Amino acid sequence: MDSPESGPQVSLAIVDASAMAAVVFKEPEGADVAERLRSHFLVAPRLMAYELANTAVMKTKAHPNSAGWIMKALTRALADDVAITWSDVEYEEVADLAIQTGLTAYDASYLWLAEHMHAELVTLDTPLAKAAAARNKRR
Repeated sequence: MDSPESGPQVSLAIVDASAMAAVVFKEPEGADVAERLRSHFLVAPRLMAYELANTAVMKTKAHPNSAGWIMKALTRALADDVAITWSDVEYEEVADLAIQTGLTAYDASYLWLAEHMHAELVTLDTPLAKAAAARNKRR
């Protein structure tokens, strides 16, 4: 139990682009994801910034009248004061993990980081979530 002086316990969470995009672009699952992330120190591979930018591009193409709002949301999400710690990954190990799991190297980078940092993986990506669950069962 936490003492009043220590405050709540904060644990690590690796957040992937699917989960972060739901929050950033106010998708239906966004509120649930935001609540799940609330008590975590967030870490993501640098790749997530590019994935979020690509999501913004796709949303802008689908909804050109919302382009201004979408780009502002992207800018806010990637601002220096947002509490995400960007991390590098070991590319050869990520490639091996992708081969083992059948994931893309992109998705495997999130799984690798979660395993490497002994952290929860927060994702809305079904294949990634299934691969993580399968690997957790084997441990």
